[in-house]
Amino acid sequence: MIKSVFVKYILVFFVIITASFAILAFVISSYVIQNSIETKRNIVEAAAKIAKQNVEANFKNSGYGSFDEYAKSEKIKLMWDFVSYVELTDESLILVADLEGAILVASALPDGYLKKDSIPKSFVYEALNQFEIDRYQTLDGVFSKLHLVSPQILGESETGEAFGILLFCSGSMWDRFFVSRIINATILSCLWILVASMALVYFITEKTIAPVREMRKAAKSFEFGRFDARIPIKKRNDEIGELASAFNTMANSLASHEETQRMFLANVSHDLRTPMTSIMGFVEQILDGTIPPEAHEQYLKIVFSETKRLARLVSTLFEITKIQAGDRKFTSVSFDICETARQAIIFLAQDIEAKNLEFEFASDEDNIYVAADPDAIRQILDNLVGNAVKFTPEKGLVKISIEIKEKEKKAYISVYNTGTGIPAEDIPFVFDRFYKSDRSRGIDKSGAGLGLFIARTIIEAHREKIKVNSEYGKYCEFVFALPISGETGGKNKN
Repeated sequence: MIKSVFVKYILVFFVIITASFAILAFVISSYVIQNSIETKRNIVEAAAKIAKQNVEANFKNSGYGSFDEYAKSEKIKLMWDFVSYVELTDESLILVADLEGAILVASALPDGYLKKDSIPKSFVYEALNQFEIDRYQTLDGVFSKLHLVSPQILGESETGEAFGILLFCSGSMWDRFFVSRIINATILSCLWILVASMALVYFITEKTIAPVREMRKAAKSFEFGRFDARIPIKKRNDEIGELASAFNTMANSLASHEETQRMFLANVSHDLRTPMTSIMGFVEQILDGTIPPEAHEQYLKIVFSETKRLARLVSTLFEITKIQAGDRKFTSVSFDICETARQAIIFLAQDIEAKNLEFEFASDEDNIYVAADPDAIRQILDNLVGNAVKFTPEKGLVKISIEIKEKEKKAYISVYNTGTGIPAEDIPFVFDRFYKSDRSRGIDKSGAGLGLFIARTIIEAHREKIKVNSEYGKYCEFVFALPISGETGGKNKN
């Protein structure tokens, strides 16, 4: 069983090209043979007419009273030189017969060439009455093989009386030498073109299949977790180049995803191990009496806080599972996005005050109604504002802006903060699962890198987009859009 695409292509092209050349050679050969047959018929017919004229003229001037006497004389034998004059093959000959069909004389022939000494009377009758005659025949056994026959009636032109019949015969029905040369030349040309075509097909197919072969090798290496294989594109602008480029992009994504997975495992392991270690340590010390009873309440509060931290992580992971499985449904209703943003600010008011942050809220209207799932949007705002507060240094700026774009009938919500921002190389990955820009965990000690992935998933479920703008060392801004629903009212430029 042939499995290689390369071999299949070569075989298919070989069969197609070979069949095409075979058909072409057959058509050319058929045309050449047919043309040669027609040419040979015309030559034989012309030669027969000339021979007839010579026989009749010689008989008239011979002085013989009957044609039979003339036919038996030496004078008619001068006629046979005409055969070589006509430039036919050695198998060409002239027969002269009387009206009864008896062969009176024949041009020089090998012994035994003629199998009979008379031609069929039916043939003589058809020739005398100018009926349609089969030009290719054996004359009822006179010849052992088919001959091209051209009959001519011998007679006095003045009286119109026939005294015999002349047959110019050729054992070759076409010019075999000419036809064989043409056919051989055609076949040789087809073979050379076939070889050249196959070489070209091999080169083109190899160029086409080589990247696919490389992709197969690279894909097999992916099975073992090696994502460093790439396909050399070599400035190809065709579909194979696009496929190779897409494959490389996929390989980059897989490599990035693998790195993200490793980071996630490290982060989750840290996030799970740290509170669990604290809980186990404090509980163990309470049980063995290391911590005095009067300090139990203080340490139990720490244990409770760590337990809540574990619960948040498990809840987030469970939510990711529901989103990926499609079990979480979003219900679109009309609600005031300005009020939802204010609630998110109030929820984080203590953290804002603790870091002495400057906070600004600006919207085009006091109330802006959008169509979306209010709980899901509140979750996004809590996450974005929480990140902004977390990553903004003391006395920095956090700002929420809501802008209406009438032409698009959308409201654009922006969460902006000053600070270190996001490095340019990290921006394409900030919405990926488990990705954390703060890899050192110097600031983000509790997150698992899932908040922004959940935010993007929710926004995309609403058929909108969320994007990030950042200049490293200066600021970071997240912006998403929601469709406007209902009336807005009351100017607010705070």
